[in-house]
Amino acid sequence: MTSRNRSLPASQGLNSPSPRRRTVVKAAAATAVLAGPLAAALPARAAGQAPAFLHGVASGDPLPDGILLWTRVTPTPDATPGSGIGPDTVVSWVVATDKALTQVVSKGSTTATAASDHTVKADIRGLRPATDYWFRFSSGGTDSPVARTRTAPAATADVSGLRFGVVTCANWEAGYFSSYRHLAARNDLDAWLHLGDYIYEYKSGEYAARGKVIRQHAPTNEIITLADYRTRHGKYKTDADLQALHLKAPVIAIWDDHEFADNAWSGGAVNHTEGAEGTWTARKAAAKQAYFEWMPVRPAIEGTTYRRLRFGRLADLSLLDLRSFRSQQVSGTSGAVDDASRTITGRAQLDWLKAGLKASDTKWRLVGNSVMIAPFVIGSLTADLLKPLAKLLDLPQGGIGVNTDQWDGYTHDRRELLDHLTSNDIGNTVFLTGDIHMSWANDVPVDAGTYPLSESAATEFVITSVTSDNLDDIVKVPEGFVSAVAAPLIEAANRHVHWVDTDRHGFGVLDITTERAQMDYYVLSDRTDPNATAKWERSYRTRTGTQKVERAYDPV
Repeated sequence: MTSRNRSLPASQGLNSPSPRRRTVVKAAAATAVLAGPLAAALPARAAGQAPAFLHGVASGDPLPDGILLWTRVTPTPDATPGSGIGPDTVVSWVVATDKALTQVVSKGSTTATAASDHTVKADIRGLRPATDYWFRFSSGGTDSPVARTRTAPAATADVSGLRFGVVTCANWEAGYFSSYRHLAARNDLDAWLHLGDYIYEYKSGEYAARGKVIRQHAPTNEIITLADYRTRHGKYKTDADLQALHLKAPVIAIWDDHEFADNAWSGGAVNHTEGAEGTWTARKAAAKQAYFEWMPVRPAIEGTTYRRLRFGRLADLSLLDLRSFRSQQVSGTSGAVDDASRTITGRAQLDWLKAGLKASDTKWRLVGNSVMIAPFVIGSLTADLLKPLAKLLDLPQGGIGVNTDQWDGYTHDRRELLDHLTSNDIGNTVFLTGDIHMSWANDVPVDAGTYPLSESAATEFVITSVTSDNLDDIVKVPEGFVSAVAAPLIEAANRHVHWVDTDRHGFGVLDITTERAQMDYYVLSDRTDPNATAKWERSYRTRTGTQKVERAYDPV
C-alpha cells in the first residue's frame, strides 16, 4: 500500500480550536473460511456497485501535530474481509477544521490492496495541537461518513483537564455494544481507551451470554489463520455502536489475550493446540498482522502495542503489551510466581516503563494495563462462590490466593516496578486496567500483607466488560446477587481494595485535572438488549500526591 499525504501549511484554513475450554479444530477445517463465513461478515451488494465503506472510519493515537486515520474499502461485493481477493483501489482522504470539510488542511490518497485486506491507514502530520478536526475517505465516487477526531495538546502546554472513555472485553456473541453507543452520545471526550479484548477468538457458541448466543459472529469457527482473524475483525467493525464511537473520537488501544487466544503468552496459549491448530508462531503472526491492519494503532517497539503518548504537562500515558513477552502462566500451589526468571513484561519493556515513569515531568503518569496489577487473595468465600470465581480468574478451583494470568503470577516484575516507584519518589501513577470483567478501585500496595501499614505505590481503576460474562453470569443468578455476597468478603481480605462490583457490564469515564484523577463507573441495563440504557453507578478518585483511592459522590 502506497500513500501520498499532502498537508497544507498550518496557517491556511485553520480556525482557533475551540470458556475457557480448549477447542481442538482440525487444520483442514480451520482453513475452510473463504466461502460462506466470509460472506456472512458483510451484507450483500449488487454486482457492479461502486466501492463502499462498510466498516466505518476511525482515528487513533493522537499526537500534538498528528493523528492516524483508518478505514476499509470494499472495492467489489466479493472482496470481503479475509477473502484475499479484490482489485487495487485508490482511496483518498481529506482533513478539515470544520465538519462541512470546507477548511481543508490535509489531503492525500493511497492504494488499498488485497495484501492489506483493503484496509487503509493515513498518518496525518502538520496539524495543530488540542484541535478538533473532521475527515472523510472517498473512492470511486463513494464517500465515507465524516468523522471527528482530536489532536493531543502540545507537549509543554498547561492543560486544565482531560477526559477519556474507557472500555474493555467486548464479546460479540454475548450481547450488544451499548457501552460504545453511550460513549458516542457524549461530546466531551478527548479520546477513548480500549484496554484489550476488542475481539474474541472463540468458535460460535463456545463463549456467549450465560451460554446463549445473542448474535452470531463470523467466521463461526475458532479463528486461527490470517483470513480468520481478518474476517472476525471485519465482523466487529460492522457494529453500528462501535462505528458510532469511532466517528466521534480517536481511540487509544492495546491488545490483551483474546486478540490472539485465551491466556496467551509468548510461546503459546491455553486456547491453542500446537499442531492441530498449526504453530503458535504462525497464529500469533497472523493475529498481529490482522490487528495492525484493522486498528488505528501505530505499530510500536518490536511490532507490539507498547508505546507512550503525552497530553501536555498534565499527563502521559504508557501503554503496555503484556502478552508478547510474558513467561507461561504457572498453576498449582508452587512458588514459581516469585521466580525472578519469569516475566510478564519482558526485560526491555519493563526497563522502558521504569525509565519513562522516572523521566516523566507531567502531573500524572497513566499506565494502560491489560491485567490487574493490585494483588488479590480470595479470602473466605463460600464454596459455591469460590468455584465460579476461580473459573473466571483462571485459578485452581481448590482455592489459592493468586491469579496467575495477572501480575499476581509475576510477582518479581511487580515488586521491581513498585520498588522503582517508591525509591524514586514517583507519585501520581494510575493504572487503567481491563480483563477481569469486574469493576475495581484499588490502592497498589508495596506489601499487601501489611497494608495499610505499608506504603501504597500507585492506584488502579479496573473497568468491567462491555459484554463478556462476569461472576453472576457464570453462577447464573440475578445481577447484583453475587456482588452483594462476594464484594464484602473480597474487600475484607484485600484491604487495599476500596470497591469491587463482580456482576455488571458497562464502561468508565476518566477525568483528569491537576488536583485529581477520577473514574466514573457506568453500568448497562441489559447487555442483551440493543437499546440498553446506561446509568452512573459509582465514582472513585485519587488526589494528587496521595497514591490512594477515595470515593467521590458525583460523576464529572
